[in-house]
Amino acid sequence: MARHPSVQRTAFVVEDDEQIVALLRHILEREGLSVRVAGDGRSAEQLIDTAPPPALVTLDVMLPHLDGFALLSRIRARADWEQVPVVMITGRGEEEDIVRGLDAGASDYVVKPFKPEELRARVRRLLKR
Repeated sequence: MARHPSVQRTAFVVEDDEQIVALLRHILEREGLSVRVAGDGRSAEQLIDTAPPPALVTLDVMLPHLDGFALLSRIRARADWEQVPVVMITGRGEEEDIVRGLDAGASDYVVKPFKPEELRARVRRLLKR
């Protein structure tokens, strides 16, 4: 399905660290995405419930009010969102957390600190699906 050139695809960034938000915004905008940010689980939940599905979601695990695993479950439970690529980007790098995220439906799992160009390549791969 071809996209109209004036329609800009959107990415949702769910992250409470402003420096990480700025870096993710830079990376995603370089890939042609407009960025909407939710700084906590409650704001993210509202976006998931009210906004049309984005092209991509980046999701921190440790968030105020509602964690990334709960948000991922909510995303995957919605028929219109179930195919949206979700990249979990988190400081939680234990094997158990990575397996939990991937088993819950994350498209990719990136541990902070991450390499920006590597993340860009992962985003490009997911957007080509």
